[in-house]
Amino acid sequence: MSTATLAAFTEPDRPKNLLIRFITVGGSYVDVTGPGRYSRENSWNCRGCGDSSNRPEEDYLARTRRDANSHAAACRAIPLK
Repeated sequence: MSTATLAAFTEPDRPKNLLIRFITVGGSYVDVTGPGRYSRENSWNCRGCGDSSNRPEEDYLARTRRDANSHAAACRAIPLK
């Protein structure tokens, strides 16, 4: 009987303005980037499926964090690089 193991994915480089990084169900990453807590210029981007914030110009960090975490909890895309 053989046992299969999942290969560990390498964490990609961190962007300069990275605020939070979530790991997805599929092993990819969702990055929250921007100026910080009180800025409306924060956004998230999934490195697995390519999805991103719908309205980054309106996303304070609390909303961006919630949306990115929800996406990471559902996304099954695996890292391609």
